[in-house]
Amino acid sequence: MELVKLKQIATTLRKDILCMLQKAGSGHPGGSLSSVELLVDLYYNHMNFNKDNFNDKNRDFFILSKGHVCPVLYAVLAQIGCISKEELSTLRQVGSRLQGHPAMDKHIPGIEISTGSLGYGLSIACGAAKAFKASKQNNRVYVLMGDGEQQEGSVWEAVMSSAHFQLDNLCAIIDNNGLQIDGKVKDVLNVEPLADKYRAFGWNVIEIDGHNLEEVDNAYLQAKQCKGKPTVIIAKTVKGKGVSFMENIADWHGKAPSQEQLDQALKELDNIK
Repeated sequence: MELVKLKQIATTLRKDILCMLQKAGSGHPGGSLSSVELLVDLYYNHMNFNKDNFNDKNRDFFILSKGHVCPVLYAVLAQIGCISKEELSTLRQVGSRLQGHPAMDKHIPGIEISTGSLGYGLSIACGAAKAFKASKQNNRVYVLMGDGEQQEGSVWEAVMSSAHFQLDNLCAIIDNNGLQIDGKVKDVLNVEPLADKYRAFGWNVIEIDGHNLEEVDNAYLQAKQCKGKPTVIIAKTVKGKGVSFMENIADWHGKAPSQEQLDQALKELDNIK
Protein backbone atom coordinates (compact mmCIF):
# COMPACT_ATOMS: atom_id res chain seq x y z
CA MET A 1 0.00 0.00 0.00
CA GLU A 2 1.19 3.52 -0.77
CA LEU A 3 2.73 5.32 2.17
CA VAL A 4 0.44 8.34 1.74
CA LYS A 5 -2.55 6.07 2.36
CA LEU A 6 -0.80 4.45 5.31
CA LYS A 7 -0.30 7.87 6.88
CA GLN A 8 -4.05 8.42 6.76
CA ILE A 9 -4.67 5.00 8.28
CA ALA A 10 -2.15 5.80 11.04
CA THR A 11 -4.23 8.84 12.03
CA THR A 12 -7.38 6.70 12.08
CA LEU A 13 -5.65 4.17 14.31
CA ARG A 14 -4.62 6.86 16.77
CA LYS A 15 -8.23 8.01 16.99
CA ASP A 16 -9.41 4.43 17.56
CA ILE A 17 -6.80 3.90 20.28
CA LEU A 18 -7.85 7.02 22.18
CA CYS A 19 -11.56 6.28 21.85
CA MET A 20 -11.28 2.74 23.16
CA LEU A 21 -9.10 3.84 26.08
CA GLN A 22 -11.49 6.64 27.04
CA LYS A 23 -14.40 4.19 26.93
CA ALA A 24 -12.48 1.66 29.04
CA GLY A 25 -11.33 4.28 31.55
CA SER A 26 -7.89 2.68 31.75
CA GLY A 27 -5.06 1.47 29.57
CA HIS A 28 -1.81 2.59 27.98
CA PRO A 29 -1.96 5.40 25.42
CA GLY A 30 1.69 6.52 25.38
CA GLY A 31 3.34 3.43 23.94
CA SER A 32 0.33 2.54 21.82
CA LEU A 33 0.53 5.88 20.02
CA SER A 34 4.30 5.68 19.57
CA SER A 35 4.04 2.25 17.88
CA VAL A 36 1.43 3.07 15.22
CA GLU A 37 3.65 3.51 12.15
CA LEU A 38 5.72 0.46 13.08
CA LEU A 39 2.66 -1.79 13.05
CA VAL A 40 0.64 -0.28 10.24
CA ASP A 41 3.44 -0.63 7.68
CA LEU A 42 4.30 -4.12 8.93
CA TYR A 43 0.74 -5.42 8.56
CA TYR A 44 -0.12 -3.69 5.32
CA ASN A 45 3.16 -4.03 3.42
CA HIS A 46 5.30 -6.82 4.87
CA MET A 47 3.56 -9.46 6.97
CA ASN A 48 2.49 -12.60 5.14
CA PHE A 49 -0.91 -13.52 6.57
CA ASN A 50 -4.43 -14.40 5.50
CA LYS A 51 -7.00 -12.44 7.48
CA ASP A 52 -9.59 -15.10 6.63
CA ASN A 53 -7.34 -17.92 7.85
CA PHE A 54 -4.97 -16.87 10.59
CA ASN A 55 -4.06 -20.53 11.13
CA ASP A 56 -2.41 -20.75 7.71
CA LYS A 57 0.80 -22.68 8.33
CA ASN A 58 2.70 -20.34 5.99
CA ARG A 59 1.81 -17.17 7.92
CA ASP A 60 4.33 -14.84 9.47
CA PHE A 61 4.15 -14.45 13.25
CA PHE A 62 3.83 -11.18 15.13
CA ILE A 63 4.49 -11.15 18.87
CA LEU A 64 3.66 -8.07 20.93
CA SER A 65 6.24 -8.43 23.67
CA LYS A 66 5.20 -5.19 25.36
CA GLY A 67 1.68 -6.49 25.73
CA HIS A 68 0.33 -3.45 27.56
CA VAL A 69 0.19 -1.53 24.26
CA CYS A 70 -2.34 -3.99 22.86
CA PRO A 71 -4.74 -1.14 21.92
CA VAL A 72 -2.55 -0.43 18.88
CA LEU A 73 -2.62 -4.11 17.88
CA TYR A 74 -6.38 -4.37 18.36
CA ALA A 75 -6.84 -1.21 16.29
CA VAL A 76 -4.73 -2.63 13.46
CA LEU A 77 -6.58 -5.96 13.54
CA ALA A 78 -9.89 -4.11 13.33
CA GLN A 79 -8.65 -1.94 10.48
CA ILE A 80 -7.65 -4.95 8.37
CA GLY A 81 -10.91 -6.76 9.13
CA CYS A 82 -9.81 -9.47 11.58
CA ILE A 83 -12.13 -8.15 14.29
CA SER A 84 -14.96 -5.66 14.07
CA LYS A 85 -14.57 -1.96 14.76
CA GLU A 86 -17.50 -2.25 17.17
CA GLU A 87 -15.58 -4.74 19.31
CA LEU A 88 -12.94 -2.10 20.05
CA SER A 89 -15.38 -0.40 22.41
CA THR A 90 -15.30 -3.50 24.65
CA LEU A 91 -11.63 -3.04 25.61
CA ARG A 92 -10.90 -4.19 29.19
CA GLN A 93 -14.53 -5.04 29.92
CA VAL A 94 -15.53 -8.21 31.76
CA GLY A 95 -16.17 -10.95 29.22
CA SER A 96 -14.52 -9.09 26.35
CA ARG A 97 -11.98 -10.75 24.10
CA LEU A 98 -9.99 -7.51 24.16
CA GLN A 99 -8.31 -7.65 27.53
CA GLY A 100 -5.65 -5.26 28.84
CA HIS A 101 -2.94 -7.60 27.55
CA PRO A 102 -3.21 -9.97 24.56
CA ALA A 103 -4.71 -13.33 25.55
CA MET A 104 -4.47 -16.22 23.11
CA ASP A 105 -7.28 -18.13 24.86
CA LYS A 106 -9.71 -15.43 23.64
CA HIS A 107 -9.23 -16.77 20.09
CA ILE A 108 -8.57 -13.40 18.49
CA PRO A 109 -7.17 -13.78 14.96
CA GLY A 110 -3.56 -12.63 14.97
CA ILE A 111 -2.83 -13.16 18.68
CA GLU A 112 -0.19 -15.90 18.61
CA ILE A 113 0.73 -15.83 22.30
CA SER A 114 -0.38 -14.25 25.57
CA THR A 115 2.00 -11.46 26.56
CA GLY A 116 2.31 -8.84 29.27
CA SER A 117 5.20 -9.85 31.52
CA LEU A 118 8.01 -7.87 29.93
CA GLY A 119 11.13 -9.64 28.75
CA TYR A 120 9.69 -12.84 27.30
CA GLY A 121 8.53 -11.89 23.82
CA LEU A 122 11.94 -12.12 22.19
CA SER A 123 12.56 -15.54 23.74
CA ILE A 124 9.25 -16.78 22.31
CA ALA A 125 10.07 -15.25 18.94
CA CYS A 126 13.51 -16.87 18.98
CA GLY A 127 11.94 -20.27 19.61
CA ALA A 128 9.37 -19.82 16.85
CA ALA A 129 12.00 -18.65 14.36
CA LYS A 130 14.28 -21.59 15.21
CA ALA A 131 11.37 -24.01 14.77
CA PHE A 132 10.59 -22.58 11.35
CA LYS A 133 14.25 -22.97 10.38
CA ALA A 134 14.31 -26.57 11.57
CA SER A 135 11.17 -27.32 9.58
CA LYS A 136 12.62 -25.59 6.50
CA GLN A 137 9.68 -23.19 6.41
CA ASN A 138 9.91 -19.65 5.08
CA ASN A 139 7.81 -18.02 7.81
CA ARG A 140 9.19 -14.85 9.36
CA VAL A 141 8.78 -13.79 12.99
CA TYR A 142 8.40 -10.18 14.10
CA VAL A 143 8.45 -9.03 17.73
CA LEU A 144 7.82 -5.54 19.08
CA MET A 145 9.59 -4.61 22.31
CA GLY A 146 9.90 -1.47 24.40
CA ASP A 147 13.16 0.28 25.22
CA GLY A 148 12.48 -0.02 28.95
CA GLU A 149 12.00 -3.74 28.34
CA GLN A 150 15.68 -3.94 27.39
CA GLN A 151 16.39 -3.74 31.12
CA GLU A 152 15.23 -7.36 31.44
CA GLY A 153 18.03 -9.92 31.54
CA SER A 154 15.96 -12.50 29.64
CA VAL A 155 16.00 -10.20 26.61
CA TRP A 156 19.78 -10.51 26.37
CA GLU A 157 19.73 -14.29 26.68
CA ALA A 158 17.40 -14.33 23.68
CA VAL A 159 19.58 -11.80 21.85
CA MET A 160 22.57 -14.10 22.29
CA SER A 161 20.66 -17.23 21.27
CA SER A 162 19.10 -15.63 18.18
CA ALA A 163 22.49 -14.58 16.85
CA HIS A 164 24.10 -17.94 17.71
CA PHE A 165 21.48 -19.81 15.69
CA GLN A 166 21.70 -17.30 12.80
CA LEU A 167 17.98 -16.62 12.83
CA ASP A 168 17.72 -14.37 9.80
CA ASN A 169 13.97 -15.03 9.75
CA LEU A 170 13.65 -13.04 12.99
CA CYS A 171 13.10 -9.29 13.11
CA ALA A 172 12.92 -7.46 16.44
CA ILE A 173 11.56 -3.92 16.61
CA ILE A 174 12.34 -1.66 19.54
CA ASP A 175 9.93 1.22 20.17
CA ASN A 176 12.61 3.57 21.47
CA ASN A 177 10.49 6.38 22.91
CA GLY A 178 12.80 6.99 25.86
CA LEU A 179 10.15 6.74 28.57
CA GLN A 180 8.72 4.06 30.86
CA ILE A 181 6.23 4.10 33.69
CA ASP A 182 8.74 5.47 36.22
CA GLY A 183 10.21 8.18 33.99
CA LYS A 184 13.09 8.42 31.53
CA VAL A 185 14.64 5.08 30.62
CA LYS A 186 18.12 6.59 30.96
CA ASP A 187 17.35 7.60 34.56
CA VAL A 188 15.58 4.40 35.65
CA LEU A 189 18.24 2.05 34.24
CA ASN A 190 20.14 3.24 31.20
CA VAL A 191 20.14 0.74 28.30
CA GLU A 192 22.15 2.78 25.80
CA PRO A 193 24.03 2.38 23.55
CA LEU A 194 21.48 -0.14 22.27
CA ALA A 195 22.75 -0.23 18.69
CA ASP A 196 26.32 -0.99 19.76
CA LYS A 197 25.15 -3.68 22.15
CA TYR A 198 23.09 -5.50 19.54
CA ARG A 199 25.93 -5.27 17.02
CA ALA A 200 28.30 -6.73 19.62
CA PHE A 201 25.95 -9.68 20.00
CA GLY A 202 26.04 -10.30 16.24
CA TRP A 203 22.81 -8.70 15.06
CA ASN A 204 22.07 -6.68 11.95
CA VAL A 205 21.12 -3.25 13.33
CA ILE A 206 18.95 -0.67 11.56
CA GLU A 207 18.29 2.70 13.22
CA ILE A 208 15.33 4.76 12.00
CA ASP A 209 12.81 7.48 12.77
CA GLY A 210 9.89 5.30 13.84
CA HIS A 211 7.31 7.82 12.61
CA ASN A 212 8.79 8.21 9.12
CA LEU A 213 6.91 5.62 7.09
CA GLU A 214 9.48 5.63 4.29
CA GLU A 215 12.24 4.77 6.77
CA VAL A 216 10.05 2.15 8.46
CA ASP A 217 9.21 0.55 5.12
CA ASN A 218 12.85 0.46 3.99
CA ALA A 219 13.90 -1.05 7.31
CA TYR A 220 11.53 -3.99 6.92
CA LEU A 221 12.80 -4.53 3.36
CA GLN A 222 16.41 -4.52 4.56
CA ALA A 223 15.54 -6.98 7.32
CA LYS A 224 14.17 -9.44 4.76
CA GLN A 225 17.31 -9.14 2.67
CA CYS A 226 19.73 -9.76 5.55
CA LYS A 227 21.10 -13.31 5.62
CA GLY A 228 22.87 -15.20 8.38
CA LYS A 229 21.89 -13.03 11.33
CA PRO A 230 18.74 -11.65 13.01
CA THR A 231 17.78 -8.01 12.53
CA VAL A 232 16.80 -5.41 15.10
CA ILE A 233 15.11 -2.18 14.03
CA ILE A 234 15.73 0.49 16.65
CA ALA A 235 12.98 3.02 16.02
CA LYS A 236 13.28 6.44 17.62
CA THR A 237 9.74 7.44 18.52
CA VAL A 238 7.73 9.90 20.59
CA LYS A 239 5.63 8.54 23.43
CA GLY A 240 2.06 9.77 22.97
CA LYS A 241 2.75 10.75 19.33
CA GLY A 242 0.09 12.90 17.72
CA VAL A 243 -1.45 14.37 20.87
CA SER A 244 0.27 17.53 22.11
CA PHE A 245 -0.48 17.10 25.82
CA MET A 246 0.62 13.44 25.79
CA GLU A 247 3.85 13.68 23.81
CA ASN A 248 7.00 12.88 25.80
CA ILE A 249 5.08 12.78 29.10
CA ALA A 250 5.75 9.68 31.21
CA ASP A 251 2.48 10.17 33.11
CA TRP A 252 0.63 9.11 29.95
CA HIS A 253 2.25 5.69 30.03
CA GLY A 254 -0.79 4.13 31.67
CA LYS A 255 -3.85 6.30 32.08
CA ALA A 256 -6.87 6.97 29.90
CA PRO A 257 -7.99 10.38 28.65
CA SER A 258 -11.15 12.02 29.98
CA GLN A 259 -13.94 12.90 27.57
CA GLU A 260 -12.68 16.49 27.42
CA GLN A 261 -9.13 15.35 26.74
CA LEU A 262 -10.37 12.91 24.09
CA ASP A 263 -12.24 15.70 22.32
CA GLN A 264 -9.10 17.84 22.26
CA ALA A 265 -6.95 14.95 21.03
CA LEU A 266 -9.36 14.07 18.22
CA LYS A 267 -9.45 17.70 17.13
CA GLU A 268 -5.65 17.77 16.95
CA LEU A 269 -5.56 14.54 14.94
CA ASP A 270 -8.16 15.94 12.54
CA ASN A 271 -5.76 18.78 11.76
CA ILE A 272 -2.85 16.53 10.78
CA LYS A 273 -1.92 17.07 7.14
